[in-house]
Amino acid sequence: MTRAQQQLSIGLLISSVYMAALLGLIPLPTKIQDDVVPYLPFWALITFGCLLLFQLGWGVFSFNDVPEAHDELMKEIQEAREDLTRKGVEVD
Repeated sequence: MTRAQQQLSIGLLISSVYMAALLGLIPLPTKIQDDVVPYLPFWALITFGCLLLFQLGWGVFSFNDVPEAHDELMKEIQEAREDLTRKGVEVD
């Protein structure tokens, strides 16, 4: 099973369980059915966004801890400067 098939299977499973809970096919207490279940997709979206922002922030925070990536980026910047200079663009 490829990774895409696995992700699709998990997504279909989660969405079918959510739809069953939303439509009342799964017996839940009334308070949970009315106050929690309808807002689960928004909660999941916000949680996913927070996770991605954390990963982005952590990557920026720990960028200097990866000397190979830093060296590679500096080399690409130097190559871009040389290329622009050959094309007649002044670069500081």
